[in-house]
Amino acid sequence: MWLFLNGSKRCQVMSFRFPVNTLLHLATHCKGQKTEWSREENKVYTRVWIPDPDEVWRSAELTKDYKEGDTSLQLRLEDETIREYPIDVQSNQLPFLRNPDILVGENDLTALSYLHEPAVLHNLKVRFLESNHIYTYCGIVLVAINPYEQLPIYGQDVIYAYSGQNMGDMDPHIFAVAEEAYKQMARDEKNQSIIVSGESGAGKTVSAKYAMRYFATVGGSASDTNIEEKVLASSPIMEAIGNAKTTRNDNSSRFGKYIQIGFDKRYHIIGANMRTYLLEKSRVVFQADDERNYHIFYQLCAAASLPEFKELALTCAEDFFYTSQGRDTCIEGVDDAEDFEKTRQAFTLLGVRESHQISIFKIIASILHLGNVEIQAERDGDSCSISPQDEHLNSFCRLLGVEHSQMEHWLCHRKLVTTSETYVKTMSLQQVVNARNALAKHIYAQLFGWIVEHINKALHTPLKQHSFIGVLDIYGFETFEVNSFEQFCINYANEKLQQQFNSHVFKLEQEEYMKEQIPWTLIDFYDNQPCIDLIEAKLGILDLLDEECKVPKGTDQNWAQKLYDRHSGSQHFQKPRMSNTAFIVVHFADKVEYLSDGFLEKNRDTVYEEQINILKASKFPLVADLFHDDKDSVPATTASGKGSSSKINIRSARPPLKVSNKEHKKTVGHQFRTSLHLLMETLNATTPHYVRCIKPNDEKLPFHFDPKRAVQQLRACGVLETIRISAAGYPSRWAYHDFFNRYRVLVKKRELANTDKKAICRSVLESLIKDPDKFQFGRTKIFFRAGQVAYLEKLRADKFRAATIMIQKTVRGWLQKVKYRRLKATTLTLQRYCRGLLARRLAEHLRRTRAAIMLQKQYRMRRARLAYQRVHRATITIQAFTRGMFVRRMYQQVLMEHKATILQKHVRGWVARRRFQRLRGAAIVIQCAFRMLKAKQELKALKIEARSAEHLKRLNVGMENKVVQLQRKIDDQNKEFKTLSEQLSAVTSTHTMEVEKLKKELARYQQSQGEDGSLRLQEEVESLRAELQRAHSERKILEDAHTKEKDELRKRVADLEEENALLKDEKEQLNNQILCQVKDESAQNSAKENLMKRELEEERSRYQNLVKEYSRLEQRYDNLRDEMTIIKQTPGHRRNPSNQSSLESDSNYPSISTSEVGDTEDALQQVEDIGLEKAAMDMTVFLKLQKRVRELEQERKKLQVQLEKREQQDSRKVQVEQAKNDLDLDQDADLAYNSLKRQELESENKKLKNDLNELRKAVADQATQNNSSHSSPDSYSLLLNQLKLANEELEVRKEEVLILRTQIVSADQRRLAGKSTEPNINARTSWPNSEKHVDQEDAIEAYHGVCQTNRLLEAQLQAQSREHEEEVEGLRAQVEALKEELDKQQQTFCQTLLLSPEAQVEFGVQQEISRLTNENLDLKELVEKLEKNERKLKKQLKIYMKKVQDLEAAQALAQSERRRHELNRQVTVQRKEKDFQGMLEYHKEDEALLIRNLVTDLKPQALAGTVPCLPAYILYMCIRHADYVNDDLKVHSLLTSTINGIKKVLKKHNDDFEMTSFWLSNTCRLLHCLKQYSGDEGFMTQNTAKQNEHCLKNFDLTEYRQVLSDLSIQIYQQLIKIAEGVLQPMIVSAMLENESIQGLSGVKPTGYRKRSSSMVDGDNSYCLEAVIRQMNSFHTVMCDQGLDPEIILQVFKQLFYMINAVTLNNLLLRKDVCSWSTGMQLRYNISQLEEWLRGRNLHQSGAVQTMEPLIQAAQLLQLKKKTPEDAEAICSLCTSLSTQQIVKILNLYTPLNEFEERVTVAFIRTIQAQLQERNDPQQLLLDFKHMFPVLFPFNPSSLTMDSIHIPAYLNLEFLNEV
Repeated sequence: MWLFLNGSKRCQVMSFRFPVNTLLHLATHCKGQKTEWSREENKVYTRVWIPDPDEVWRSAELTKDYKEGDTSLQLRLEDETIREYPIDVQSNQLPFLRNPDILVGENDLTALSYLHEPAVLHNLKVRFLESNHIYTYCGIVLVAINPYEQLPIYGQDVIYAYSGQNMGDMDPHIFAVAEEAYKQMARDEKNQSIIVSGESGAGKTVSAKYAMRYFATVGGSASDTNIEEKVLASSPIMEAIGNAKTTRNDNSSRFGKYIQIGFDKRYHIIGANMRTYLLEKSRVVFQADDERNYHIFYQLCAAASLPEFKELALTCAEDFFYTSQGRDTCIEGVDDAEDFEKTRQAFTLLGVRESHQISIFKIIASILHLGNVEIQAERDGDSCSISPQDEHLNSFCRLLGVEHSQMEHWLCHRKLVTTSETYVKTMSLQQVVNARNALAKHIYAQLFGWIVEHINKALHTPLKQHSFIGVLDIYGFETFEVNSFEQFCINYANEKLQQQFNSHVFKLEQEEYMKEQIPWTLIDFYDNQPCIDLIEAKLGILDLLDEECKVPKGTDQNWAQKLYDRHSGSQHFQKPRMSNTAFIVVHFADKVEYLSDGFLEKNRDTVYEEQINILKASKFPLVADLFHDDKDSVPATTASGKGSSSKINIRSARPPLKVSNKEHKKTVGHQFRTSLHLLMETLNATTPHYVRCIKPNDEKLPFHFDPKRAVQQLRACGVLETIRISAAGYPSRWAYHDFFNRYRVLVKKRELANTDKKAICRSVLESLIKDPDKFQFGRTKIFFRAGQVAYLEKLRADKFRAATIMIQKTVRGWLQKVKYRRLKATTLTLQRYCRGLLARRLAEHLRRTRAAIMLQKQYRMRRARLAYQRVHRATITIQAFTRGMFVRRMYQQVLMEHKATILQKHVRGWVARRRFQRLRGAAIVIQCAFRMLKAKQELKALKIEARSAEHLKRLNVGMENKVVQLQRKIDDQNKEFKTLSEQLSAVTSTHTMEVEKLKKELARYQQSQGEDGSLRLQEEVESLRAELQRAHSERKILEDAHTKEKDELRKRVADLEEENALLKDEKEQLNNQILCQVKDESAQNSAKENLMKRELEEERSRYQNLVKEYSRLEQRYDNLRDEMTIIKQTPGHRRNPSNQSSLESDSNYPSISTSEVGDTEDALQQVEDIGLEKAAMDMTVFLKLQKRVRELEQERKKLQVQLEKREQQDSRKVQVEQAKNDLDLDQDADLAYNSLKRQELESENKKLKNDLNELRKAVADQATQNNSSHSSPDSYSLLLNQLKLANEELEVRKEEVLILRTQIVSADQRRLAGKSTEPNINARTSWPNSEKHVDQEDAIEAYHGVCQTNRLLEAQLQAQSREHEEEVEGLRAQVEALKEELDKQQQTFCQTLLLSPEAQVEFGVQQEISRLTNENLDLKELVEKLEKNERKLKKQLKIYMKKVQDLEAAQALAQSERRRHELNRQVTVQRKEKDFQGMLEYHKEDEALLIRNLVTDLKPQALAGTVPCLPAYILYMCIRHADYVNDDLKVHSLLTSTINGIKKVLKKHNDDFEMTSFWLSNTCRLLHCLKQYSGDEGFMTQNTAKQNEHCLKNFDLTEYRQVLSDLSIQIYQQLIKIAEGVLQPMIVSAMLENESIQGLSGVKPTGYRKRSSSMVDGDNSYCLEAVIRQMNSFHTVMCDQGLDPEIILQVFKQLFYMINAVTLNNLLLRKDVCSWSTGMQLRYNISQLEEWLRGRNLHQSGAVQTMEPLIQAAQLLQLKKKTPEDAEAICSLCTSLSTQQIVKILNLYTPLNEFEERVTVAFIRTIQAQLQERNDPQQLLLDFKHMFPVLFPFNPSSLTMDSIHIPAYLNLEFLNEV
């Protein structure tokens, strides 16, 4: 296979081993790469890759320019170490160049400028470790690295995000590959295949599982078979029976499988099929260390304790030889019992019966028992035996239903058949063990094939398969220390797959070059066909192996020798030096050494026929069927389990192979080769998609990257081969538009004037790149050789760097000038301040000197003054003491005289006061005794009174008054104390004055008397002193008493104040408690209200989702019905009208309920109107309902009693009537009939009388009111005529009644006369006229008349007795009710007596409140009944008035006609038009025409310029007329037809926004009209008096309002769906890709997966103006059609949420848009949308709040991302983004040029640490399908029905205005 490109050389085979001595070979494995550096790339600071034994490749930097001929390079490594790198001068092989940092981390490896191994390895490492991205594109290959950690990138939201997207539009993902396969299948109608490969533990099974999950979700089954669930359910079963733990993987698939998922013409899953390849049977009997057998064995052992598995006789896995060879039987983090339960559930889901499941588990358990069978060798060594009592052999035979003795015999013997005889030969111990192991492997392989076959049966479908997608999960290239037959087959399969991969890659390259019209020539490449021929060609390895297997005594050594002899000259075959039993095959990935030991045995897969015959004879059908199917199996289903037996629909050019009679004798190698050929035919007939899984490390550590292991797998899986092929041609490809946007900085100014971008690109490249072979111009793209994009990036960076240097130079110069000016100004300022400082210092010195002199002067003066003042003060002091001594002597003399006078005065006063005190003391004692007596009496009375309850109440009630009185009393006592103290001070002052007077008199008396009377005076003075002492003691006693009394009063006041304070505290506490309770209750009420609001919102959302689901199911039902109609329809049959089916489908609408309902219905309606929450708190409604329930219960009892009485009466009547004859029965029947007829006529007469009286009253009232009117005489006469007619009709009815009575009597008499016998008329009686002659007929008639009268009287008497009994029963019931009520009152009274007085008062108040409430309710009910009667009478009066007006108008018209006929000439008479009442009348047969003209065929454009929502108003006027004439069938039919018509129109125009908006506005308006004119006061608050006249009178359309509300929700959801369908394709392009700010963003190099939207002038490119224009269109349409403003706000809130979700989801899944410039574009676009909202007055809708996550994401892209402060700012800002979203954006952040730094891993870890406390949901993406619950607020119309005009072009002439 060859493909040539210019300037390429033949590529060598890559080495897979990685010793140190081959590291230099790594740099030369791709000779098509760059071998010489350009002049720009050999300078200092050029970065290169050099080989390294630990890290494979290391980055280094040139420290010295390289010159041609140098033998070494001077390099600096990343750790700053200097190293000299030698260069081979002859080959001139230089190290690989490193890509610019801006290209590192690309989604597609082919986007790298330098394509080689180190660049690929580094790019994968950066994406995996720093960004945690496990998927990367490599051309057409998806490279998937196993993270060994669960990642949240596989949810339903991610599936929907990738659904419908192009493969290059989103980040690499397994879902993107699956979507590409699904899309190509639908677009090209060609089958697809997804080939998942990789070594064990790389994640192949998981990748295949996620691909199938994607198909199951996106292409779900159209029927109810749930085939997608069955497809997914097959995975647990296949993992249990085909996966095992190995040293490299805990869940390694030990078989290959190819699953075909079938699709129908609509691309829904209809079935699936599975083929398996090369099951590793040897694992059943042998496991290496730290490995396990298949999972199912351990799962079964873990569930052995279950009751249904007791008969399996299993224990733990350690007890069985086949499950314990790997030592460790458990896997960390895996619960085998739980997995076993999932396996059983999967079996059940796939339809495997419980009995078959038990049989499967028995077979698996028997294999375990077979491994534990003990084989004993005999002494001779050539024979063996098994103990008959071996429990495991017994269990094996019992579980498989075979004979114990035969199995025991043939396990140790074998049969030799010759041409003449048959021999039975014993076997040695090793032979018996080998035979036992072979039997176990064969049983498991057969069971594996049977399970696969039944899975295929469960997934099979009888429907025709249109196309399929195949998922191939197959083992990757394997090499171990010891490689055997299994590794040989695996590597053989990988050789075939690699060949197919190479051919497909070159085919795509060829198609790309031809499509772009690039000249291409052939180059050679590595072709592995010689290696494949070595294996499968004639006399190849497999043929020689099969030939050796046929030799009777063939050995592995002989086969190896034949290989040496035959293939020693082949370049792909080698013989090891140190072995004669091994051989080496040079595969495409590496040299692999195979050990030939065991090849023949594994290829033969020998099982002795005797053992198989025993199993065929099993009594269990399943076991027997396993081994009978061998002869009929197809080649793909061999004994080794290489495939399944199901038929597979493969479009193959090769005819199917015929099955030979000796099919079971084919070797394993032959079978595998056949099945592999079939697989390759299938893959070649499909379009392949490749997924290469990489295992990053052998320790299974999460996000740990081992470069050695990774590069080994990259070489083995063909990724590097793809890179080499791409590098050999033109790997870098740019669209002209993207190239111009990226590199227009390199374009000269004069060239930009050219409008042809292609010409500009051509001229730029020709001037920049001189070698024309380095690039090619295609039709839509420019193709570059490897390294040219990096060169252009360098030129671009140099241009930017030069511009940056120029900007920096200018800015730095400006900064230096500013700095110089600032320094100069600062220097001048400093000088000025320094000079000022020196001047201030001098002035300060002068001031201090002058101040010192002043201080010295003042100090000296002060010291002299102080000395003078001391001398002066001493002189004055001496003089003062001298003068004072003389004055004191004179004063002592005067004082003695004054004291004598005072003593005399006090003695005389004391005598008088003592006498007065004795008298006063006696009076006080008498008063105290009397007061004590009175106090005791009063105390006794108070004690008696205190024991009573009333006193306590008064005390409690008047406590505050008493406190106030005591306070006042204290104030009075204080005032009295003040007066007493004042009197006391006055007394003391007078006393001192008297003493002074006495002293003076005494002095005068002493002077007059001299010394003679001194002794007498001294005695008198002594006596006066004694009296004075007594007076002082009495005064002291009085003062003590006063003080004590005052203290007691104070203490009492303090106690009262304390008690008052306690009462106040208690009052405050009670008030606080009340306030707290009120606050708590208010808080609880608010919390309950919020909770109820949330519940209401959730309930509304759930309800609207149900409505949406109902509409979807209804749509699905209609589609199925249409399909059935189409299927059943034949050319000779006619189809029913479509509207008939729609009417029948919607015939379940509720009937109309009349407005005259009972109290209970009113209450229930009130509950519905005010809501359940409010109704639950409305006590009035609750009590009313409770009372109504009691009344209904009483009525039920009454009816039950009446029913029992009626039954008794009926039984008595039956007994009496049985005794009567047939004649009496006929008479009674006729009599009852005639009496009923008479009663009916009488009731009719009464009704007419009542109507007549009401009409008279109405006429009289109108006559009094309209006396001044000119038309009153005519109307009054008309009413009189009507009264006369009514009287005449009444008289006629009376006559009819009389005639009927006479006819009844005469008919009875005649009937009796004809049938009676001769009575005894001659009997004598005591009557006066008995003697007279009486005619016989007259006597008979009289007799019968008397009998009839007796019967009538008897009937009347019975009726009266029944009425009396009913009255008695009623009275008894009332008495019983009164008794019950009396008992209740007595009980409550008794309970009341036990309560405290306060509780009694409270209880009495409650009782009074309840009584008043009941009375109020009764009065309300009475008022409501009266109001209802009033409304009814008003309606009847209006009807009669209408009739009168119609009659008056008819008479006036008749008179005008007569006058016109009387005139001889024609006169034009102007007729006065009647007022339009806002009602439209139509005939029943015109209803279909009305719906067709007004609903079905109506176009919204036809009503432009008319009243908005005109159809809704017309429909309501028709409904109102049907209500007016009380025609419930007409209302029901019209509403049902309208709703069905709207549904039909919406179904027909399910993608027309204008039509949907039109009918949403009309449906809402019709709903508002039904509410506004329903008569409910809650909806009539804004009505005018004229609008109140247009209310419905007879019908309550509440149920239809609910139906219309549901229809409005469905229309709203359809409107949102249409709008989202229009906007969604625009959002990503307009919000993320379009350059709203020109020149801000630069396009980065892209790889093979080019974005579809990057095409210049493409159809998929939209700008923000297009989105705004579209929303303007939506807004204009909704406003013009009169949609409620509240609904418009909700529509745009939903649309803005969808814009936010779609944009953010794409931002989270695309690396190319996570940049600073995208953040700027986003903020600008969002601001434009906000400005549009404000301009349309829609900013109150909450749409901006829904955009908050996107706003924060744009801000996150623009913020700094370096320091911990930046991390805190990000965490505080991004509150609407989850932690996963923030980390994802930071990981995806991509610099657009080399001047911008990447986000470091440490910074991201800091963000994660700070966001750990957040309880964010685990969902990464937003649900863009989420829909907010819609609210339809009541919006009454200001129009009146009589003001609406119906246009003529609506063709509604059959509607008559009433």
